[in-house]
Amino acid sequence: MEMEIVWMILIGLAVGTIAKFILPEDNPGGITKTILLGIAGSLFATYVGQNMGWYARGESAGFLGAVAGALSLLMIFRIVGKITG
Repeated sequence: MEMEIVWMILIGLAVGTIAKFILPEDNPGGITKTILLGIAGSLFATYVGQNMGWYARGESAGFLGAVAGALSLLMIFRIVGKITG
């Protein structure tokens, strides 16, 4: 169980870093936010993919799906930030 958490954090960091590299301007803060972005991107991609029929129930998004999810969340954060700020 502990190793699953460590892998989730490491993959979240990698996914979040790639997403921030692809969309570099005005990204939210440090390493913790990058990890959370990567993890949230994976969860978002899994949820959307399952509801669109791309993934079966219980199947999670792969690495590229997680990056796409993180990119989607970054774009949503930017749009909401422009509207509210």
